Amino acid sequence: MRAASCLIAALSLGACQYVQTALDYGRGPFDESARNPTQSVYLGMNESSWDSGRFDAGTLLVTNKRGNDLSIVDLATGREIRRVPTCINPHELAVSPDGRHVALGCYGGTTVDILSASTFEKVASIDLGENARPHGIVWHSGNAIFVTAEGRKSIFRITGALSDTPELSEFKTGQEGSHMLAVSPDARTVWTTDLGSKTVTRVNLDDAADVRTVTVGEEPEGISLSPDGTALWVSARGSNQAIKLDPVTMEVRKTLETGRFPLRLAVRPQGDVAVTSNLADGTLSVIDIARGEVIRTIRVSNPNAARERFQVTILWSGDGARIYVAETGNDTVAEVDYSSGTVLRHFKVGDGGDGLAIIAPLDAP
Repeated sequence: MRAASCLIAALSLGACQYVQTALDYGRGPFDESARNPTQSVYLGMNESSWDSGRFDAGTLLVTNKRGNDLSIVDLATGREIRRVPTCINPHELAVSPDGRHVALGCYGGTTVDILSASTFEKVASIDLGENARPHGIVWHSGNAIFVTAEGRKSIFRITGALSDTPELSEFKTGQEGSHMLAVSPDARTVWTTDLGSKTVTRVNLDDAADVRTVTVGEEPEGISLSPDGTALWVSARGSNQAIKLDPVTMEVRKTLETGRFPLRLAVRPQGDVAVTSNLADGTLSVIDIARGEVIRTIRVSNPNAARERFQVTILWSGDGARIYVAETGNDTVAEVDYSSGTVLRHFKVGDGGDGLAIIAPLDAP
């Protein structure tokens, strides 16, 4: 956790800079000492009893970027019941619209790997080219996969990902460290936060030359589009701000103060609020989207524990009742009740649990 400690120390000095190791929040993507398991581990159950990755209350998937594997957590019991080997340094992941597959951004390499959501075996591996370092990833309702390629200053659109001949389209952002992304409902526009350039970029996929880049806050990283597509929200980790942008003109509409080091932002599926994940003080800032105000602060851990827990990724449950918070330094995920702001449970996962996704229960529509 040396990089983590350096990163938090830099926060208090106001001198945090973009470096590759800081982006990984720990071990670098090509660390030769990284563990690379080759077999699944069944935790508390026999392999013969495993018949599906789905459970009655849904399944939480967690990419373990230092362990190079994927934790599978039964949300009914809160137990990690299986751990599956993956590519080197997996960060973000996305579930297909039909819930049958999971796509991983292999940050330590150049591929997007696709797993079956029932067996978690790899069924496809799509190479994005030299130095790609895939990170932020969205599997759009229209079935295309969108992913940032930090090392190529670009984003990719992948269509027919499960076919014999997937089609890849690359769109240049021209910015250093294009890290996280949001996609419009019609899949014709993508926005990225660019950590190295400290910018936010809008890319028109109908006209690759139509690229708009703006500088907002300090080190924007978190990004989320309102469900109706009318507002783009960004969290600037270096200036402790949440910023509302016009998604077309990229003009700033509102700037709000949040907790310390808000490196993720997620809009609730119902579209009424957004939350930021504030790494340096272990909190979530709750933003009323209509009013444009921070209305609550939810404490996930105390300030003294925040350094150790290293809170990163956040994920809403589909009904908006729960928030899942990856505590990368502690190898845990906190389950928070949104209504009360209470931490209900902590799930133990693999080494460096980061990216989060949920597979709906079997009886979900």
